[in-house]
Amino acid sequence: TYREALADPNWYSAMLDEYKALMANNTWSLVPRVAGANVVTGKWLFRHKLNPDGSLTRYKARWVVHGCSQQAGVDYGETFSPVIKPATIRTVLSLAVSEDWPIHQVDVKNAFLHGTLTETILAQQPSGFVDPPYPKHVCRLNKSLYGLKQAPRTWFLRFTNFLFTMGFHASKSDPSLFIQNTAGRIAYLLLYVDDIILTANSMALLTSIINSLCCEFSMSDLGPLQHFLGINVTRTADGMFLSQDQYATDILEHAKMVNCNPSNTPIDTKQKPSAQTGKPVLDAIEYRSLAGALQYLTLTRPDISFVIQQICLFMHDPRETHMQLLKRVLRYIKGTAHYGITLTGSSSDRLVAYSDADWAGCPNTRPSTSGYCVFLGDNIVAWSSKRQQTVSRSSAEA
Repeated sequence: TYREALADPNWYSAMLDEYKALMANNTWSLVPRVAGANVVTGKWLFRHKLNPDGSLTRYKARWVVHGCSQQAGVDYGETFSPVIKPATIRTVLSLAVSEDWPIHQVDVKNAFLHGTLTETILAQQPSGFVDPPYPKHVCRLNKSLYGLKQAPRTWFLRFTNFLFTMGFHASKSDPSLFIQNTAGRIAYLLLYVDDIILTANSMALLTSIINSLCCEFSMSDLGPLQHFLGINVTRTADGMFLSQDQYATDILEHAKMVNCNPSNTPIDTKQKPSAQTGKPVLDAIEYRSLAGALQYLTLTRPDISFVIQQICLFMHDPRETHMQLLKRVLRYIKGTAHYGITLTGSSSDRLVAYSDADWAGCPNTRPSTSGYCVFLGDNIVAWSSKRQQTVSRSSAEA
């Protein structure tokens, strides 16, 4: 809690670092409180930053405002901000591995604080750091803060506008992929909020881009890509291996199934789960939480895409049979947590897609399920399993 953090030197030091970063960034100006004005509240959030192996890196404290206390049309308007698509990440990594390009990860410090606001927003002063001469003043925000509804959007616009001045342009198929191609100098930049993957056809170009970004924003070059969005990246002589073994272990710990017996297969192919079979589960929230966590695991696990899609069909009304199916997937993950995908250097840039569908596979409403996978050269870069919206009258139509 906040009071406990004040008494702990490690947490208080983290709070002080955050406050100094806010002040150095000129995040707000103190103004007298105006009667009737909407003042956004806030709180301190604390978390441990961990290494890929689960060991402690540092203590992290962040002052976050309550976006729920904002008023639409008064202190916020547009809020949407895109993030990089998983298929785009795998495609760019596949290209970089095939061309043997350097791949670096860049981390933005306090990314949302760089966003410039156009709306007038008043917020309370951070707890524990209230200005003694003006204890009843409020903060008129000059820059964005974490928790604001428009924070991701303002940061994205601020960052992309700077990339455009550097000669990058956004991809038409994915606006979070930025490409620079000038006189044979090629670079790709992937943006996921404040996490950045950068690759280029020369180390000199990559270093030049990183230096330019560091001059404009508070950033740190984390070196060759090793851990990104919960994905462990292992570079080998033959290519690159992507896995989420630590994330898979975290899911098993959350489900209290770390010591369960592993299963050889994730699903029984002879039976299709029905929507009405069995009694409703006692804790539907737990079912939905585990199903959502497993969805993210499919970023590097195409082998469980179909069964996760089947599990997610029943999130609105999970039954005991569905929970048994979910636990069978967890037992399968127990024995295959180290699984992932390998991207190898490929001389071919041929794009090949495979697709298939069952026919009337749903035992309740009879729609079919489609599945596809896409390969760029020898590397799989995209896959999906999805229920069709209409009922097909033949297998050919499905």
